[in-house]
Amino acid sequence: MTELKGKIALVTGATRGIGKGIAIGLGEAGATVYVTGRSLERSSDSEVSGSLRETQSAVEAAGGTCIPVRVDHSDDEQVRLLFDRIERERGQLDILVNNVFSGVRALKDAYGQPFWKSEIDVWDAVNNVGLRSHYVTSVLAARLMSQRQQGLICTISSWGGVSYIFGAAYGAGKAACDRLAADMAEELKADNIASVSVWPGIVGTEHISNFAAQMDAKDASATFGDGYNWESPLLAGRAIAALAAEPDLMSRTGKVCIVAELAEQHNLVDRDGKRPVSLRSLRFLLPFGVPALRKYAWLIPNIKIPWFLLLWGLLKSPKI
Repeated sequence: MTELKGKIALVTGATRGIGKGIAIGLGEAGATVYVTGRSLERSSDSEVSGSLRETQSAVEAAGGTCIPVRVDHSDDEQVRLLFDRIERERGQLDILVNNVFSGVRALKDAYGQPFWKSEIDVWDAVNNVGLRSHYVTSVLAARLMSQRQQGLICTISSWGGVSYIFGAAYGAGKAACDRLAADMAEELKADNIASVSVWPGIVGTEHISNFAAQMDAKDASATFGDGYNWESPLLAGRAIAALAAEPDLMSRTGKVCIVAELAEQHNLVDRDGKRPVSLRSLRFLLPFGVPALRKYAWLIPNIKIPWFLLLWGLLKSPKI
């Protein structure tokens, strides 16, 4: 695939997990991809391995071009210097993927406790290098993109913005990511820059795999860790690459884009050749609730539950 040949992309937080998968997906579509993270080389004392050099190697193995840049996204000056470098070296930025997130350890440590029994700094751990970082990079990206009157800003969010998953700090942050993407879209329309919120499904990253095992160990009734309908990080990358190449991209601006539904619309498959279904599909919801049905999931219609019905019943977002 070369739909993005000549495009310059930036993926924040790409040493591992979803960010790495997105970088690979953009690279295999022909984009030149800048990736950021705090670890240029693999660290032997890290709980979960990963480095920018490893991401660079994976992108290049997929046929792409990757430029790793060590950046601590809690330091605004380092972020500003990153954008100065992109402008100096490339003179343009076509795609920004806001993915950086440093709250996984804090969520893991606080899991199973109500918010008032956790340390207050859980909020900062979840929403500083995350929500706030997305705002900072979006400001700087929009300034660069507006010079050419085109661009795409993708903010990685999750279903946690509309339903309880990992706690109050996480849910508030993800809901804010969705609101940020939507409100930026309003202010970027005049400059022909699209802003969308992207929701992966259950992604089998290194952290999530460990987290799932912990959840299942604490709750004997949990069935999260069996890999049912999981996506690989690459699927998000392929979905965003296809999105960025859409000729009528501005029709998406301000909206939530669900990775599995983008994959279905663009006839994309995951690394294993399969295509996980959307988490609002009947094909996911019935077997997820009744695990005995999972071996027969292919017999269940892939019907998307209308949004208003989800808000009325399954989703726990605020009700009017």
